[in-house]
Amino acid sequence: MAKKSELPSRIAENKKAAYNYFFEERYEAGMVLHGWEVKALREGKVQLTDGYVLIKGGELFLIGCQINPLRTASTHVRPDAARTKKLLLHKDEIKRLIGKVEQKGYTLVPLNLHWKNGRVKCEIALAKGKAEHDKRDTIKEREGKREVERALKSRQR
Repeated sequence: MAKKSELPSRIAENKKAAYNYFFEERYEAGMVLHGWEVKALREGKVQLTDGYVLIKGGELFLIGCQINPLRTASTHVRPDAARTKKLLLHKDEIKRLIGKVEQKGYTLVPLNLHWKNGRVKCEIALAKGKAEHDKRDTIKEREGKREVERALKSRQR
């Protein structure tokens, strides 16, 4: 059984990603962060909705992830909330992702940020964009599930 410190705990989630994309594969990547960013993440001062992953020079970078600095941030450091963050994966995983993104029209989307063994990890997905009719189907499914839950709840009373 895993210790409590080993269980991943969510920092932020990109709920819009499931609405806009079909996920093919998921990867867990480490992140290169500054100290003030880690402190802000502990306080939950992060927004992942507009984030995306870019491949540049054989490396992965997280762009558009806003980590808002705490008011008590250090005086000698100028925090940049929209700083580009480097993602860490094995070379063979990066090569696979580069091949898929360049050849098959996939994109890389950040799904969530979480703690794992005291380190911040970013779960990214190899995804394909949904067409408008697919998004409508997603909404119908979600509303159908809600109605079923309401009906079950009212019968239990």
